[in-house]
Amino acid sequence: MKNKEYFSIDFKNNKFVFLDQTKLPLQETYIETDNYERIAEAIEKLEVRGAPAIGITAAYGLALSVKNIPGPEIQTAFSTAYERLKRTRPTAVNLFAALDLMQQTFDEIKTSNNIYDGLLSKAKEIHQDDIDKCENIGLNGLAVFKKKSRVLTHCNTGKLATGGNGTAFNVIKKGFEEGLVEFVYADETRPLLQGSRLTAFELERTGIPFAIQSDSMAAVLMSQGKVDFVIVGADRIALNGDTANKVGTYNLAVLCNYHNIPFYIAAPTTTIDREIATGAEIEIEYRNKKEITSINGNQITPDNYQVFSPAFDVTPSHLISGIITEEKVYIFPYNFIR
Repeated sequence: MKNKEYFSIDFKNNKFVFLDQTKLPLQETYIETDNYERIAEAIEKLEVRGAPAIGITAAYGLALSVKNIPGPEIQTAFSTAYERLKRTRPTAVNLFAALDLMQQTFDEIKTSNNIYDGLLSKAKEIHQDDIDKCENIGLNGLAVFKKKSRVLTHCNTGKLATGGNGTAFNVIKKGFEEGLVEFVYADETRPLLQGSRLTAFELERTGIPFAIQSDSMAAVLMSQGKVDFVIVGADRIALNGDTANKVGTYNLAVLCNYHNIPFYIAAPTTTIDREIATGAEIEIEYRNKKEITSINGNQITPDNYQVFSPAFDVTPSHLISGIITEEKVYIFPYNFIR
């Protein structure tokens, strides 16, 4: 399986193309569409996921919302699509940043004769920008390696989550290419198993030695001295460095603090929400209870049970050793500028 090419999102022949991640790793199914409603559904259903990828996907969706729309109806079509895409996922700031960039572009070109082309150009620019940011995050992340390391990661942060080669995953990939990664432990990432389904898929394709384990096994690995550092991604970062990421991330940060193991975040600066001071202001998405009571549509516990199912948790900044961005590695205490 090593080095077989795959991608999460692309734009070809005036259609958005995405890999349906809900079917991985057993089926590799690509879907083509030029319907923004289908794109919105893909985000909601986690067929497309990962903060940077969500933003890029929404940008393409907005561009497609005006494709083949008569001039007098374009404003309404764009506004309707904007509001629809805005409602898909509340936590990842990249979604709203991309939508706002597309709105600004629309306002600048709405009297032109080529609105679709202009919006598509901006969406492609947002996509390329993330590709570039991923590359620089990977390169900057090499600075956190002090030796050949055993790394633990949570959720998925590679090609499947971004427009490029990933954030935390790309740090691991670059480290492996430089002979700095010995082994990777991937949390399964309950309840939707992004680690065991997606990160393992990417590690195998990249040829990096790995093992998957349940989220509750991380403490055992750390107590046995098998983890040199933990690195994860982020969906939203406050100005003080408090970070929202896939639920289970906070657990890892606490464990790292107890075991004196470095804990890193890797994310583009577009993930920094410069409108909020602390993590207390981050809106956390709560998912459907069936994601807990069922696995792949197979019910494992009665439906009448109450369920607590946040998609994300917030890690306080003092537990984060460093935040790796495309600019540099920021070290605690964090004080990002508005």
